[in-house]
Parts: sequence; C-alpha cells; structure tokens
Amino acid sequence: MARKHKHEDHVNHEAWAIPFGDLIILLLAFFVVMYAISSVNEGKYRVAAASMAEAFNGPPKSLAPVQVGEVAAMAKLLTTAPSLSKPQAMGPGGSLLDGGQGAGLNSTAKQVEEMASAVKAAMADLIDKNVIVVRTTPQGIEVEIQTDILFASGTAVLSPQAIHIMQRLAVVLTNFPNPVRVEGHTDNMPIHTTVFPSNWELSAARSASVVHLLMEKGIEPTRLAVIGVGEYRPVADNATEAGRNRNRRVVIVIPSLRTDSKAANDAANASLSTPTIDDVPTPK
Repeated sequence: MARKHKHEDHVNHEAWAIPFGDLIILLLAFFVVMYAISSVNEGKYRVAAASMAEAFNGPPKSLAPVQVGEVAAMAKLLTTAPSLSKPQAMGPGGSLLDGGQGAGLNSTAKQVEEMASAVKAAMADLIDKNVIVVRTTPQGIEVEIQTDILFASGTAVLSPQAIHIMQRLAVVLTNFPNPVRVEGHTDNMPIHTTVFPSNWELSAARSASVVHLLMEKGIEPTRLAVIGVGEYRPVADNATEAGRNRNRRVVIVIPSLRTDSKAANDAANASLSTPTIDDVPTPK
C-alpha cells in the first residue's frame, strides 16, 4: 500500500493584522473617552465660577448690615416709616428733598424747546419748502431731511448743497451737548451694485457721510452714531413716486438730556454725616 504524504498546513502570514486592528480600535476608543472627560463645558464653567465668586466675594444678601444700639433703632425707623418708603435726601434743617425730579423735568423740556427753536431758525427757509421737517417729541428732536437735496440717486456722496445745509445744522448742534443719531432710510426700489449690494449698505453709507461732515464741522465723534435702516421703516406708500420720495430720507435724532436724579440723591446723602460703629455708646 502506498504511503500517504501529510500535507503541511498553509501558514497565514497576515494573521497579525486582526489583533493589530483590534488594538487600534481600543486605542481610538480610549482617546475618545479621555477627550470627553477632559473637555470642559465653557457655559457650565462660567456659571459655576460666577456662583463661587458671588458666594465668597459678592455683596451681602441683607439690605443693610446688622446694626446695634441706637443705630439699629434708627435703621428700623427708616425702613418701617411709610413716608420714607422711597429713597429721599434730607435738606438743610431736616427737610425732605424730592431728588430734583420736578426741576430736572422742567429743565429738560426747556432745553429741548431751546434746541428746537434754534434748529428751526437755522433751517427756516428749507422748512418753508417742506424739504426739512423738525419735530419735537418727549424723547427729544427729530430733523427729517429729504434725500433728494443731499444725495444723487444711488450714491452716498453729499452734494454741495447738502454740505451747506449740514454746516448750518452743525453750528446749532455745537451749542448743545446732546448725542446725535443719524438714520438713513431708502425706498423699496432694489439696488445691486458693487458698492451697494442692497439698500442696507446704501442707507448706512449715507448716514456715515452725514456723520463725517458733522465731525468736520466740530461735532464731537463721541456724540455721534450711524444707523442704516434701509427700506424697512417707510412713512409713506412705496407704490407711488411721491411716497417713495418721502421714504428716501435722513433723520437726525437728537435725544434730550435727562437729569440723573439718582446722582443728585447720592450727592445729597453723601453730605450727611453717617453714624459708624464707633459712634455707638459703649455699654457700661
């Protein structure tokens, strides 16, 4: 009988790839877990940090420090008396002051009226032609100027006539400390140019041109603000030429100056002598 030859098993030289792949997957999972653990939620971190800062360094939770002796009695009287439920300052002789609110409102209204009168006097001829409108509101003054006398169509370059108009207005505004906000408005006719892709850019550029001119004429830059509104706050119907002409405008808003009654109260209270713990009589 012929003897059978035993065949040798085939050796797989790539068997190492299987455990190596498992090792790579385990390492990847390990690094993913480590990254997830080490990542910090910035929002939660800030909330926790703010809470810790408030707990250790924040103001006391009570409205006033605990007093002793006569100071405590005086504090109790001040907090329970109905007539003193609102913060009030003491005037000479112990009389109560109203914080100057009435006088402040009167002075604010007077200042607005003076400013409105000065603007109307400077722009009287243009007001008569209905190209400039001056309005007095509880918040201040609005000077509305038709864009046609300031800019050519589709541009933000002030015309020579506009420079003369703005110079007259700047002379008036330099005499008052109020902030000045310049708002640019357009009609709803679309514009698509390299310089002005839309009416947003056009309205903002026109406001900026007016602000630059006011700065050149002596208005402090810190008083000025540029706002581009585009076509989205119309005052007339854009379906007609007359309505679109009204909507193309620059509005110069001059808010009134409010008297800070709180600052007046603080100044009045600072002038009063405040008892300290050293003033409390020591028990004998």
